[in-house]
Amino acid sequence: MQWENQATPEWPTEISNVESKREIARRLADRAAGGQVIGIGSGSTSFLALLALADRVHSDGLTIACGPTSVEIESYCAALGLPVTTLLAARPDWCFDGADEVDPEHNMIKGRGGAFVREQFVFAAARSRVILVDESKFVPRLGINHQVPLAVAPEAANLVRESLRNTLGVEPSVRPAGGKDGGVINESGSLVMDLPIDGSKSPAELQRILLGTVGVSATGLFVGYEFEIIG
Repeated sequence: MQWENQATPEWPTEISNVESKREIARRLADRAAGGQVIGIGSGSTSFLALLALADRVHSDGLTIACGPTSVEIESYCAALGLPVTTLLAARPDWCFDGADEVDPEHNMIKGRGGAFVREQFVFAAARSRVILVDESKFVPRLGINHQVPLAVAPEAANLVRESLRNTLGVEPSVRPAGGKDGGVINESGSLVMDLPIDGSKSPAELQRILLGTVGVSATGLFVGYEFEIIG
């Protein structure tokens, strides 16, 4: 890496298919141009893309601003000497992120890392979007390998369980936290719950039901967005 006086941050776990992901990251970094605001996704592939982007910024002298989708990504931007902005200050010219599942209509499940609320905000705000995925993320329908994460008001957890059991015939479970008792609490203070889905409803209909459920503020379903895939 080419930046000076900065220690290279490290991803906390081993990254699978790291060489192919690095190649994806290099291709993505070539898209950056001076003066852009770039939304920075979460996950290991996005992390590698951020490293490649920092290399490009510092070696070519680009001036950009980063819109991170999580506290962790924000800290990586700071460690790499990249300026950070917010959606209140600037709309991203483009963004990049990973996905847990992508169906043939380009609907997605995101949120295995728990950052899906801010990811949804940045994704919606960006003028164009790039998804970084390999073949393992493509599925014939959503829900085959991953459940749908929900951001739930903690005091409404039982209400959400009952409501979704009545409307969908299935209920979400609290995602257990590591390093603490109880469930995962995201950056906005919501409880993360995971809902299994069977494909009986379209992603758009499912999203309508979930966001119409009292106590659910956001989901990891990404429906109706246009984006380019790099893999």
